Amino acid sequence: MRVDRSSVRAYIVAIATLAIAGIGFYALVRQFNVFLTKERVDLRRPLDAVPTTIGRWSRVGPDGSYTDILLEELGTRSYLDRTYAIDGDPNKGALHVHVAYYTGTIDAVPHIPERCWAVGGLELTQNSEPAKLDIDRSKWRPSRIEGYFTSDVVDAVTADIESVTMPVGDVIATTIEFQNPKSPKVRQVGGYFFIANGKLESSSYGVRRAAFNLTDRYAYYCKIQVTKKGLVEDEDGSLIGPFKEEATELLGALLPEVMRCLPDWPEWEAKAGGASAEGGASGTS
Repeated sequence: MRVDRSSVRAYIVAIATLAIAGIGFYALVRQFNVFLTKERVDLRRPLDAVPTTIGRWSRVGPDGSYTDILLEELGTRSYLDRTYAIDGDPNKGALHVHVAYYTGTIDAVPHIPERCWAVGGLELTQNSEPAKLDIDRSKWRPSRIEGYFTSDVVDAVTADIESVTMPVGDVIATTIEFQNPKSPKVRQVGGYFFIANGKLESSSYGVRRAAFNLTDRYAYYCKIQVTKKGLVEDEDGSLIGPFKEEATELLGALLPEVMRCLPDWPEWEAKAGGASAEGGASGTS
C-alpha cells in the first residue's frame, strides 16, 4: 500500500507542533514558578500525639480506629478520632473530635456531615451555616514572620515549652444540626473547618483555593470536626447554642496542640522560596 507523501508531511508537522507546544508549555511553567503537581508535606508528629487532657477537657474511652474499608473512604491514614469531656465526665459536657490530614493529592474530598449523616438515616433540622468561634487567643503573640502568630505549647511528658506557629484567619466553622427521626429530641450538631497551607478555611472551596494555589510547590490541608450529641427540651429546640459554647472552649486549647503536629508553614514557604531561587540561578549560569 502506498502512502500519500502529503499525508506523511502533515503527520510529521502535527507531531512537531505538539512537541514544540509541550516544550513551550514546560518552559512557561518553569518561568512563572507554576506547580501543577504538589509535593507531600509530612506531619511533624502523628495526630494521636495530641494530649488526652487539654485544659479541663479529658479523653473519654479509647481513640477510635478505622477499618481498611473506612480508611479508603476517608482518603488518609493520618487521623485522630477522640471524645473529650469536661473533667472526664460526659454529664458535664462532651464533644467528639475528628481530625484528618491530607497531602500530596488534590482529589481527596473530606467527608462532611451534610452528606454522611443524611446517609446514616438522620434528618436535617438546621441548614449548614458559618459560625465564628471566638476561641481564646490571649496566649498568641506576633511571630517574627510578618502575618503570623505563635503560641507556646507545654509538652505533657517533658514539660518542655515549644513555640508553635498558629494558622492565619478566624475559626469560622460550618455548623449543621440533625435529629434522630425515631427520637426527635435527640440532636446531633457538627461544626467543621479546615487548615490549608497555614490558613483557616470554613469550606472545601476555600481549601482548594488556599492549598492548591498554582504557585505553591507544597500543599496540605487538615479537616477539624467537632460533634455534640444530646437532648433538647422540646422538638423545636436546638443544640447549636451549647455546641458553640463548648466547642469554642475546647478548640481554644486544642488548636495549638494540633498545630504542633501539622507542618510549620512559614518554614515550608521559606524552603520553597529557596528552591525557586536555586532553580533560577542554575538556569542563568
